[in-house]
Parts: sequence; structure tokens; C-alpha cells
Amino acid sequence: MIYAPTPSWQAALGAIARGEEQTPRAMPAGFYNDPNVLDFEIEHLFLNGWLCVGRADEVPQPGDYFTLEMLGEPLVITRDKDNQVRVLSNVCRHRGSIIMKGSGNSAKFTCPYHKWTYALDGKLMAAPLMDESTGLDTKACALPSFRTAEWMGYVFVNLDGKAEDFADSVQGINPYVKNYHNEEMLTVQAGPEHWPVNWKLLAENFLEGYHLTPVHLNTLHPMCPTKLCEKVEGGPGFTGYKAHYSDNFEGRAPFHPDTTEEERNLSMMVWIYPGFVAAFSPNSTVFMSITPTGPDSLQTRWGVAAHKDTFESGEAQQRYDFAGSFNAEDKERLVDVHKGLSTTRYSGRGHLAPADYEGTIWDFYQYVAKRLPIESARKEQ
Repeated sequence: MIYAPTPSWQAALGAIARGEEQTPRAMPAGFYNDPNVLDFEIEHLFLNGWLCVGRADEVPQPGDYFTLEMLGEPLVITRDKDNQVRVLSNVCRHRGSIIMKGSGNSAKFTCPYHKWTYALDGKLMAAPLMDESTGLDTKACALPSFRTAEWMGYVFVNLDGKAEDFADSVQGINPYVKNYHNEEMLTVQAGPEHWPVNWKLLAENFLEGYHLTPVHLNTLHPMCPTKLCEKVEGGPGFTGYKAHYSDNFEGRAPFHPDTTEEERNLSMMVWIYPGFVAAFSPNSTVFMSITPTGPDSLQTRWGVAAHKDTFESGEAQQRYDFAGSFNAEDKERLVDVHKGLSTTRYSGRGHLAPADYEGTIWDFYQYVAKRLPIESARKEQ
């Protein structure tokens, strides 16, 4: 039997960008496993986009910090003496050593290699025995500070400093999530994990409800089955859907008094492009910041935030443990999906389910297509 070749991912995105692809269909396998796609994504999606590094309450006091590597860039997230959350380069300006590791509280950041020392705002404080060094300009030796934005308690960073205004890109999603008041929640636990799958598989999986009943029959299905999903209109920087709760689900209390009756009975699923996904629920939120570490591997810094009233009762930890259980179910399934996409007999371009169930994936494809270099689109015509 002769199998017809499927279009390349460039051709498929080009067709979407030119308005020639009207039927929502899955992307070719190369969109997920072609090593060349990673360079495109880093340049056109991640470096010039907004990436979540964590929550502001993870550094509640001046001097608090935690470290994170994102797209090969070592970062230190801290709160300075003026109570401002900063994202700094975690690389010494002297000879490139990593400065801080882990998390904690420190009045300054001292490089372990030669003891160059930096203030919480990144300014160089000390460079031992360098007084007679010719041409050393200590003012030019500050740790680079990355452009940041805070939203609903989450801290986002733009690595190249050229992203569009964050507030403009997400303003359409604010009405759906503002009443949950995530900025008042406290982080239960958060940290990085590495999965052996393409990053897009996890992001797409988190933000489509079609798999809820089949994959999470005993975890999420009793609360928010696939049939109760309702997509909302996406925007330039986001997509999302409402995961309505079953009538026999007791709900999640305590909830913020600002929430409506509808909001108390659903989880608002949000994807802020390229890699932040979250499930906003009445008393807690599960969030993930997803970045590629290779064409077949990803880093997800995920965690749970909850209203402070849930901590004494133990419910906050229960929410985190519950999230860990359905994440494990997703990981098992996505490892198989990633393997299946690499087989010779997977034809790709399967039709997506109706918008309420997989419309968010089609939104994502259109977002990526708009960032496809015009020259690449022309070459595939």
C-alpha cells in the first residue's frame, strides 16, 4: 500500500495564515516532532512572548528569591528593597558563573566563583581586588533585569524585551477570571518537572475538554465531564473554555464573595500564549508554565494556589495532591501520543472535535500561523 505524504507543518500553518484552511483539523506530526520547528518556536513564540515564571507570593518579603532556568536562560526571581518583584539574570557579569541556586532569602547575591556581589535590584556592590583593573565600569556590570508584568498574582517575563503590551494581549480574558481573585490566593506548592513529550502536546491537552471523560474518568469526569464544556471567544493572546460542574458535584468552597453563581460552579480554563495554562476554580487554581527543552521534551513549572482559608483545613494540600493525580494520568497518555506521532503510519490532519471540546486548539493553531514568517509560508505554496 502506498501512503500519501501529509503536508509539512509549514504548509499547514501557511494555509491557515492565508485563510485557505477553514476546517479545524489537527496539525501534521512534524508540528510536534520536527527538530526544525523548535528554532521557529523559540524565535517567534517564546523569546518575544510573555512567559510565566511563578507567582508573586512566592517571594513575599524583600530578599526572598527562587531560581529557574527557562529556555536555557538562568533566572533569579526576587523581591527588592522597594517591594518590587524583579526577574534578573542569574549569571555573573565577571566570567559567567551561575550565582544563586534553589530558593531562600538573602540581602544580596554573591557569586560563589570570585565573590562578585550584587544588590537585589542587580546593581554590582563589590568586585574584590578589582580596584586597579583597567577600564572596569562597575555601573555597567549590573545583572540584566528582564521586562516583567504581574497579572492576577502571576509574574510574567519577556526575555527579549520586545513583546507587545501584556495587558492588551489578555484584557479579553479578564472578565472570566477576575472574580476568583487569584492575587489574594497563596501558593500551596510550585516547582519544575520535566516530561519526555513535546511542549505543545501538554499545553493543548490542558486546554481541551474532549479528553476529560476518557482520560480522567475517576478524577475529573465526576466534577466536570466533557459534555459540559463550553468554549469562550479567544483573543490575540489567549483562548479558554468553561468546564461546568456536574449537578451532583458539591462545588469548591470557600469561594470569594465576588464570584457569581455560575463562577462557583465551573473551572475557567485559560491558555495565555505561548505556554501558560491554568484552571481557575472557586477556591483554588492549578497552573502550569510550559516551555520546550527540546523537540521531544519539556519543562513545566506547575503548582496550585488556594485561598488562605483552605490551608488550616488541609484542603489546600488536597487540591495539590489531586492535581498531581490527574497530571500523572495526562503524562501517561501524552507519552503514548508523542510516540504515536512519530510512527510512519500516522497520517495526521484528523478533524478536531466541535468548538466546545477542541476549539481552543484551533485558536492556538491560528495564533501560531499569524507568527509564521511570510517567506516560509510562500516557500510551501
